[in-house]
Order: sequence, then C-alpha cells, then structure tokens
Amino acid sequence: MLLASYQKTLLECGTDEAGRGCLAGPVTAAAVILPQNFQNSILTDSKQLSEKKRILLQPIIKAEATCFGVCHVFEEEIDRINILNASITAMQRSISKLFPEPEFIIVDGNKFKPYKDIPYETIIKGDGKYLNIAAASVLAKTYRDAYMEKIHKEFPMYNWKKNKGYPTTEHREAIKKYGITKYHRKSFRLLPEQLSLF
Repeated sequence: MLLASYQKTLLECGTDEAGRGCLAGPVTAAAVILPQNFQNSILTDSKQLSEKKRILLQPIIKAEATCFGVCHVFEEEIDRINILNASITAMQRSISKLFPEPEFIIVDGNKFKPYKDIPYETIIKGDGKYLNIAAASVLAKTYRDAYMEKIHKEFPMYNWKKNKGYPTTEHREAIKKYGITKYHRKSFRLLPEQLSLF
C-alpha cells in the first residue's frame, strides 16, 4: 500500500517525469498535491499500470488533487541543456504551476536541484512508495502519450502511437530508413552504430 505523503506537517507535492529515455518527443513532468485523506487502491507507479488503467486514473487524479501542474520540455531544449537538466527543468516548471505553492517537494529518482527555497527529498522508486509521486507519474505519462499520439499522425512511419518515441527496434529501423524528424533528439544516440544522419 502506498503512503499518502513523505511527511505530515508541510503541504507536500510529489513530482515525476516521463520520456527521459526516448529518442523523440518531449520529456514531460507533472507535480501533484493530494489531499491528506486521498486514497486509491489502483494508483501506483505508472510503469506498473496498463495503459487502460492510466487513462482511467487520469481524470480521477485531476478531479481529486488539491492542485496539479504538467509541463513538456521539447527536443531543442533537451539538446541544448541535456536530458537530466531537461527532466529537472520540466519538474520545476510543473511545480511552478501549483497553487497553493507546496512547502515540501518529494521527487522520484535521485537527482533534483533546489527550487526557490522549498525543502525537498529525492526518493528512488518513489513512484511505487508515495501516492503523490505515483499520481504525478500517471499524469506525466498520460499527457506525454497523448502528445506522441498527436505527432504520430504527422510521421506515422515511426509508429509513435505505439512506441511513444522509445528506442524500439521498429523505431530504430524507421530512423535508418527515413532519417530523423524535427521531433527527434539530435543529442541522443539514435542508432546503436550512430550512422551519419545529420
């Protein structure tokens, strides 16, 4: 059973990102403040949930959260500042959308940078331990998936509606065959042998 929050005295948000390991598309983060009495028996780390369950949970989280924020950081910025900084930037921008502002932040993973003067804690596998991080993981994943399905229509040969930009064999074969798009991350190793694509 996931815990409601890391600590009980301060107004706490959980934050997480999706799409860090993708070859195309944004890295997307969400931040969520849940009411102290929030409970949900299905909610856990979005990677452990089926797509159907994530889609089912999204409107529940949005309706029941005290507040939430979601932010995409796109390819050009990822290439400019690197994926780790882009992930942290996306999380911080999603936190900046919260009202009321959190007094404490818990972050999935082990990397974060101070945001304003708000105390924070990084928690490895936090999305499987705390409901507010799990909620953020579901929002980040569902918002990013919806975006990838939208740009799939522009470039259907990469099958982003299925692989969501991750480095599947099919995605890499399409890069070999068709080259790259404006949505690909130029700073990433897009092919194992990194053929000259640019």
